[in-house]
Amino acid sequence: MTYNPPSDVMIYDTTLRDGEQTPGVTITTDEKITIAEKLDKLGVDVIELGFPAASPGEQRTFKEAAKIGFNAQISGLARALPQDIDKAIDSDADYIHTFIGTSPLHRDYKLKMSKEEILDKAVTAVEYIKDHGITAEFSCEDSTRTEIDYLLEVFSAVQEAKVDKINVPDTVGVTIPIKMNELITKINEKINVPISVHCHNDFGLAVANTLAAIEAGAKQAQCTINGLGERAGNASLEEIVMSLHKCYNINTNINSKLLVNTSETVSRITGVKMPPNKAIVGENAFAHEAGIHVQGILANSETYEALNPEEVGHKRRIVLGKLTGANAIEAKLEEYNINLNKNQFDELFKKVKALGDAGKTITDLDFRSVAEAIQGKPTQERIKLLGISVMTGDNTLPTATVKLDIDGTVKNHAETGVGPVDASLKAIQSLVGEIVDIHLEEYHIEAITGGTNALAEVFVISTDENNNKATGRATDEDIVKASIDAIISSVNKILMLRE
Repeated sequence: MTYNPPSDVMIYDTTLRDGEQTPGVTITTDEKITIAEKLDKLGVDVIELGFPAASPGEQRTFKEAAKIGFNAQISGLARALPQDIDKAIDSDADYIHTFIGTSPLHRDYKLKMSKEEILDKAVTAVEYIKDHGITAEFSCEDSTRTEIDYLLEVFSAVQEAKVDKINVPDTVGVTIPIKMNELITKINEKINVPISVHCHNDFGLAVANTLAAIEAGAKQAQCTINGLGERAGNASLEEIVMSLHKCYNINTNINSKLLVNTSETVSRITGVKMPPNKAIVGENAFAHEAGIHVQGILANSETYEALNPEEVGHKRRIVLGKLTGANAIEAKLEEYNINLNKNQFDELFKKVKALGDAGKTITDLDFRSVAEAIQGKPTQERIKLLGISVMTGDNTLPTATVKLDIDGTVKNHAETGVGPVDASLKAIQSLVGEIVDIHLEEYHIEAITGGTNALAEVFVISTDENNNKATGRATDEDIVKASIDAIISSVNKILMLRE
C-alpha cells in the first residue's frame, strides 16, 4: 500500500444533498440554511447544498444561501447535462459538482451510452462550467467498478478541460481499503489536480476506504454529518476528521469542538437519531460503567479514552449499573457533594448493584435521589421494615400486610384502605401505635425519569400527637415500597426527637 498522505485535507460536506437522500428524510429551505450555518461555523471547505435541477425549492435554497455569504464554497450537484448545469448557475452556486456514470453497469443499463459518448459529455460539462468562471468538480459515478484504463482516460480528458478537482466515488460501497489505496495511487500517477473521494457505507467500510484514499494522496474527503446518506449512508465526517487529527496528524479546517453540537442539530432536524454507541458523537462515546475502566479513567483519562471528550464538544459520563465499582460511586457522590458514612455508602452500593441486576439503567437523577434518600435516613432506626404484601384490583378491596421490627420485636398487621399506599399507612399506624401516634401531613410522589420502570421518589411529612414533625424520603422502583420506606424514615426521626 502507498503511504503518501497530504499535510492538509479539505472537507466537502454533502449532508444537505446525499444526506437528504436518506430514506424518510426531507429538509426544508429554512432547515437547510440552519444546517449550512452550522457547517460553515464547523469549518467545512465546501457545502454541497443540494441538487438545483431537482426542484424550484432547491433553487430558492441556493439563492438564500448566496445572500448570506458563507465562508465555505456552496456547491450544487449537476448531471453532465447543460440543463442541469444551467439550473445550478442560475441558482447562484459558486461551485458545481458534475458527474456521469462510467462503469459497465451504468453504461449499459442506466445510460445506454458508449464509452465515447460518455467521455464527450464529461468533457463538455466541465468546459461549460469553466466557461462560466465557476469551480468545477467532476465524478465518474461508480468509479470503483469502472475499468481502470477507461477511468484514467476520462479523468485525463476532464483534466485537460481544466477541471478543478476530480472525485472518485465508491457509489455502492463495494471496495475495500487496500483496493481503494491502489486505485488512488494509480490515479495520482496520471492526474495533477486534487483528488477527492466519496465513499458509501454498504459494507461498513466508508470511513476506512476514505482514510485509505487519503493515505495514497487524496486531498479531499466527501462525507456527511452522522454518516447520513442513501442505503447504509456515507462516510461519517466526524469519524474522518478526528481520525485525521488524532491518528494521522493531518490538518483540516474543522473546529472539532463543534462536532457534537452540529451532530445534534442534524439529528434533530432530520429525525434520524444516532445509536448511543456511534463513534465520536454518540451518547455513549465517552460513557464508562465497568469498575476497572472507571478506576483507570479517574486516575488518568487516557487509560480508556482515545481523546478527550471536550475536543469534540462532548462530556464524559460515569454510568452506574451492575458493573459499577466503588470508585465510580465515590466520584458521583463527590460530584453532587453528598457525604455518606460507611454504612450509608454500603447501603447505596448494594442498592446500585441491585438496580443494575434488575436491568435498570441508573441515571444521574436516579443516583442522586437514592443517595439523598439514604443520606436523609435517621442514624438510629428503632423501626425496620421486614416485609410487605399488597393486594389490589378492580373488584378487590385494597389490602396491605406490613411486617416490622419494632425495638427488636417482630410484628405484622393487615389493613384495608382506598389504595395500597393508604392501606400500608394504616397498617404501620396500627403497628407503631403503642409507642407513637403518627399522622401523615404531606405526601408527594414523583417518577424521576420516564418509562414504566422509572424509580419513584416519595417525600412525606409526618407528625405525632405532640406536633413533632419529621420528613421522610425514599426511592424505589416499587411505589408502595418507596412510600412505606419514606413513612418509616419519618417515624424513626420523630422517635429520635422524642428521646
